[in-house]
Amino acid sequence: MRPLNLVRPSLALLLAAGLSTVVTPAGAAHAAAATVSASNSPITFTSSEQLAPGVTYGSFEVSTPRGVTVGYLLTADLSKNKVSLDLLHPDAVAQRQVISSMANDQGAIAGVNGDFFNNAETHAGVTPTYSSSGPEIADGAELKFAVPNAQRFGPGLAPGTSTRDVFGVGVNGKARVDTLSLDGEVRSKKGTIALSGLNQYALPVDGVGLFTSEWGTASRVRSTCGTDTSRSDPCSTHTYEVTVRDGVVTAVGQAPGAGAIPADTQVLVGREGGADTLDDLVVGDRVQVGEKLVSAGKPKLTFAVGGAPILRDGAPLAGLDTKTAAVRSSAGVSPDGRTVYLVALAGRAPASAGFTIAELADLMRSLGADAAVNLDGGGSSTVAVREPGQAAATARNSPSDGAERLVANGIGIFVGRH
Repeated sequence: MRPLNLVRPSLALLLAAGLSTVVTPAGAAHAAAATVSASNSPITFTSSEQLAPGVTYGSFEVSTPRGVTVGYLLTADLSKNKVSLDLLHPDAVAQRQVISSMANDQGAIAGVNGDFFNNAETHAGVTPTYSSSGPEIADGAELKFAVPNAQRFGPGLAPGTSTRDVFGVGVNGKARVDTLSLDGEVRSKKGTIALSGLNQYALPVDGVGLFTSEWGTASRVRSTCGTDTSRSDPCSTHTYEVTVRDGVVTAVGQAPGAGAIPADTQVLVGREGGADTLDDLVVGDRVQVGEKLVSAGKPKLTFAVGGAPILRDGAPLAGLDTKTAAVRSSAGVSPDGRTVYLVALAGRAPASAGFTIAELADLMRSLGADAAVNLDGGGSSTVAVREPGQAAATARNSPSDGAERLVANGIGIFVGRH
């Protein structure tokens, strides 16, 4: 099936420059439907409103070979000095919460759901951690790194992409799609051990992962399950865990543990070869543990959420799925990094046909995005909005589950936060 052939000029420009200028006394602007013609599939913008200077929200419809798809678009102009993006997240990495609650707890004016996450398990006796597959950076704090590609939940990745890819914003205030790597090590008199994980539900085979207080109380056993080629492979039986407090090893053991990690404590978990290297450490050893996430692009990211790239340099990536239509969410950015487009489709219903990933890429391009990522979809797809005069954000897209799904993270739009 051919992807939709959508066109520029962008719907986002239509929303920002035209429809959003009509404002009712209540602050909502539901304008007469406007249509942008496309060679194959017209896109009809059915409503819009300005949530704040530089932030708009609207709904649209797109005709597909399967019927009409209904979607919702948030645009954020990051050149406005009071508009910013940041990670919506629960109190712990290994935890979940609905998007509207995260937005309200953190003071976001609007947001969409984020990355795919560990929401199911095939391993006997292992409980899902509900942590995301990709990296997380929130307000400059590096919360977690990425699991191996084969351990990811969600549809297949486009060739040349990985779980380390993110949608984020740099210290210069510009959004971009980038790739993160982990630079970390454990140093002691007995040698140096490279880190291959940070607060993630799956470590690479032979790897050593670091868990901090940000992880939460969830069991760390899941990090040693599966392999680099299969998420469902058995859990490793060759593991080791080392607890470090204030730079001194305070406990060692064969099996990964669970429970809250104090702020002054770090827990190292190794599997296979990584377990062998950790086994050299004993109680009383002094160690230094350091880690940082390094972006391929510049400058340093202050916010990042995992996402599967689908659009680069204004063109859909090769190898995107053209057959499976589903409810989807996406984040995209304009060529100058200043305008962000957040999209969530309506929950599955007779009137909403969904998009293939190739169609989603085409849609994001038509909105004006130069780069974009696919976010978690299905029942996770959510757009939450707090309109002017409202006390709280609420979900607007009738999520597929009939109510908001508990998810690992999201992308929030903030006004006047910094």
